[in-house]
Amino acid sequence: MKKHNVLLVCGSGASSGFMAANIRKAASKRGLEIKVNARSEAEIENYIYEIDCLMVGPHLAYLMDEVDEIVGDRDVKVGLMKPEYYATLNGEQALDHILSLFQ
Repeated sequence: MKKHNVLLVCGSGASSGFMAANIRKAASKRGLEIKVNARSEAEIENYIYEIDCLMVGPHLAYLMDEVDEIVGDRDVKVGLMKPEYYATLNGEQALDHILSLFQ
């Protein structure tokens, strides 16, 4: 499996930082190579050329059209994180969601 480079974004990057750590732990337990970083949504354009997956916090659903414009025709998978795993910072479920985008 190819090593994925994932960017999680939320308002300030704080809650997604905890989620990123939990996804890294889940991936490590499964023996998967995955790089997961968390940033503020304002920083998407700074990282768009380095990632192959962008996960957006559920509270930022209103930004999805803007995110699609930023991503453009780049080969970047985009997902809106689900409230049910985001609220509990469930890294296993978030990892499953990320991996499903590549199937």
